[in-house]
Amino acid sequence: MTVETAVSPPTRFRTGERRAARIGRVLKVVGRIRTVDEELMTVIGQRFMERDEIGAALARAIRSKDDDRVTMAQFHLALAEGVATVEDAPPALRDFFAAVDAVPAWVDFDLLNAGARAYRRFGKNAADVLIQLSLLGGYRFGGPTDLLVATGGLTGGTTMRRIGETQRWGLAVSGHDAMRREGEGFRLTVHVRLMHALVNHRFETGDRWDTATWGLPINQSDQAATLGLFNGALLLGVRSLGVRVTHADSLAVMHLWKYIGWLIGVNEDWLYDTEREQHALNYHILLAQADISEAGPKLATGIVDAQAQLRFERFAGLKRRYARARLLSMLRLFLGKQSLRDLQIPVRLPWATAGIIPLNMIGHHLLGRTAWGERRLQAKAARHRSGIMKRYFGDDEPEVGALTA
Repeated sequence: MTVETAVSPPTRFRTGERRAARIGRVLKVVGRIRTVDEELMTVIGQRFMERDEIGAALARAIRSKDDDRVTMAQFHLALAEGVATVEDAPPALRDFFAAVDAVPAWVDFDLLNAGARAYRRFGKNAADVLIQLSLLGGYRFGGPTDLLVATGGLTGGTTMRRIGETQRWGLAVSGHDAMRREGEGFRLTVHVRLMHALVNHRFETGDRWDTATWGLPINQSDQAATLGLFNGALLLGVRSLGVRVTHADSLAVMHLWKYIGWLIGVNEDWLYDTEREQHALNYHILLAQADISEAGPKLATGIVDAQAQLRFERFAGLKRRYARARLLSMLRLFLGKQSLRDLQIPVRLPWATAGIIPLNMIGHHLLGRTAWGERRLQAKAARHRSGIMKRYFGDDEPEVGALTA
């Protein structure tokens, strides 16, 4: 990888490296890492100070008062029906959609659909991993957590809704043909890209963000880290729960998230075809992180407490208590005792996995190899996909992060 123009990294860079190396021991093994790639570490440090420039240009145009300003109505029309339908579309809007509408030559829509089908088959296991390993696991490091607290995105009464919105996006991108131009997954991913750009603009132009310490609010390195939680970490996590992931499944899921990463604005040289490549990047980005900040325990406690807000039609109180107990039990498997203590989360025995893993071994490794078993797994996953939205949103219409000018 070519080292980019020298930019001083934020002061958080590599301040929690010893702790991160301990947390990332599994990544080091599966990424086949013998020594730290110092050239890659230099690039990671620099990219803490880099943004999605295409999204940033659109965000500036939306917040502008000039004649070429972009309205939210224009953005939503372009997203729904194409930028050509926007009369006298401003340059920033045309440039943004020229970028996201141009499908890279490497995209294989059949492989995207295979990845989506595998992702759906993982069912509740994928949802568990995304909340417990990807989301809560990410709270062990300062920076992105501090931004979440600053935006109010995962604190207070909004916690459960924001988690539901993340789940909603995950469900959308894993639908059949969801990532085609007219698909819901494509639309929500482009929506999220602009949402990130607007957050960046808001904090970059204000005085509430310490760029020298943390880097840009939503930067290229943190975005790549987040993508790695949705592909590489997800695949490791579901395997640990006894789910069968074939080589073909792995390549397909990686391809799905490669395109999602491209749409959301991650540097293309950090979009990988294989798990091993992704794990290697994830390990190095992990080493680049800071230690835990005050924001981590605040966010983690909020998610544990938010289990009391889940919506159930019958025996709601009992089911909420069980959901909380199950979450704490599974966190012991994914994060370990020390990380739970760091996050100020109660440490419990991993009793829940004693039932989950054997059932997954039977369902995925034995029955799932047959056509009947595959249909059964997909039907079970479909019921979960429907139920999870009910638990988070009730009868409300689920959405992902409202965009405001």
